[in-house]
Amino acid sequence: MITAARPSVEQVMQWLSAVADPEIPVLSIADLGLIRDIEWEGETCVVTITPTYSGCPAMREISDGIVAALKAQGLDQLRVDTRLSPAWTTDWMTEKGRDALKGYGIAPPAEKAIDISGITRRNTQVVVPCPQCGSRDTRLVSHFGSTSCKALYRCSHCGEPFDYFKAH
Repeated sequence: MITAARPSVEQVMQWLSAVADPEIPVLSIADLGLIRDIEWEGETCVVTITPTYSGCPAMREISDGIVAALKAQGLDQLRVDTRLSPAWTTDWMTEKGRDALKGYGIAPPAEKAIDISGITRRNTQVVVPCPQCGSRDTRLVSHFGSTSCKALYRCSHCGEPFDYFKAH
C-alpha cells in the first residue's frame, strides 16, 4: 500500500514510458500508443491498454511489464485491463515513437490510418521513404514482413531491404 500521496496520472504515465515493447524494444508502450487510460479505483491503480491487434501474442508480457514497472515505484494495488474497442491505430503513436522506429531501421507509417472524417484510409499509392538513406525511391516486396503489422520494402537507391510499419 502507498503510504505517501497517490501519484498523479501523469506520473504513472511517465513510469510506464520506460516499459519497452517486447517486439520492438526501442519503442515504449506509451510511444506505441497502447495505454488508453490510467485511473484510480479506490487504492487500486487501473491501467487500460489496447493491443495493436486482438491476437497480439505480446499482451501478457506487456501487462507483466506494466505491473513490474509500477511495483518498482511502490504501487502494490494494480490492475491491467484490456480494451479492444476502439481498435488500436498507428495514429496513436507519438512522434518520439515514429522517430525511434526510423532510427531502428523500420519505416514508420507514412500516412494517417484515419482521415479527418473518421473514415479509414486505404491509399495504395503511399510513398515509403527508406529509413536507411531517406530515398523515396522504394518498392513493396511483400505485404507481409517480420510481423503482421509490417510490410517488406526495398530501397532502389541504397538497395537495402527494410520493414515498413503499416498504417492501420
